[in-house]
Amino acid sequence: MTGRLAASGVDVVLAGNHILQNLDIDIGPGELTSLVGPNGAGKTTVFAALSGDLEPTRGQVLLDGTPVRTYRPKELALRRAVLPQDHLVRFSYSVEEVVHLARLSHPSDPATDEKVVSESLDAAEVSHMRRRDVQTLSGGEMARTAFARTLAQTTPIVLLDEPTAALDLRHQEAVLRHARRLRDDGACVVVVLHDLNLASAYSDRVIMLHDGKVVADGPPSTVFTAERIKRVYRQEVLVTNHPTRSCPLIVTTD
Repeated sequence: MTGRLAASGVDVVLAGNHILQNLDIDIGPGELTSLVGPNGAGKTTVFAALSGDLEPTRGQVLLDGTPVRTYRPKELALRRAVLPQDHLVRFSYSVEEVVHLARLSHPSDPATDEKVVSESLDAAEVSHMRRRDVQTLSGGEMARTAFARTLAQTTPIVLLDEPTAALDLRHQEAVLRHARRLRDDGACVVVVLHDLNLASAYSDRVIMLHDGKVVADGPPSTVFTAERIKRVYRQEVLVTNHPTRSCPLIVTTD
C-alpha cells in the first residue's frame, strides 16, 4: 500500500448545482496537501470524493490505481483514515474506547493495538482523560479524541477535514506538526483548512479552489499571492515573508 490518490475529470452535480468541475489532481505519498478556498468553493466536496464517501457525477477517483468506490469498507479502512468535521459520538464510550474503534479493521493483536492506541492518545494530548465519557468532553477535547482515533487507524493515506477548527492555538499547531510527521513517515496527508497561514506554514502543496474549480496548485510560495487571494476571497491582504518560518505570511489590510 503506497498511499496515492488521483482524481481524473471529476464533476459533481448535486440538486442541479455544479459543485465541482473537471477536477484533476494527483497526490502522492510523503506529501502534505492543503485544500483551501472560501465558503462554498468545493473543499468539502473534493474531500468527500477523495475519501470515497461521494460518487462523482463524472470522472473517477483512484486510490492506489483502483477506483476508490470499489473497495469494500474494511479494505478502505486499512488504506485511508478520515477525520470528518462532525466529531459527535452518540454513545457513552470512554475516550480510550473511541480510539480503540480505529483498530477494528486490523487483524486482532491486543499488544499492538494497545501500543498504537496509547501512542495515539499521547500524540493528541488526551491520555490524561482516557477514562472520561466522551459525552462530557468540550468541543476541543472531542476534536482531539477524534484526531487520536484517526491516528490509531495507521493508514498510508490520512484525510483531515478542518482538524483545527475547534482547537486553541497550541493544539492547532500540535495537530499540524503531527500531520507533518505522518508526511515524513511517508503518508499521503490531505487537510482542509480555512486558516491560510496554517496552510502556508505546514503544507508542501496547496490546492486553492473557487466556484468548484482549481484556481491554483503548487507550493505556498506560489499559490499565496495578494492578487489571487483578493480575487478569490474578495479581501485585501498583504503577503510578506514570515519572520521565523520559511513561508508566506498573509495579513488583512482592512
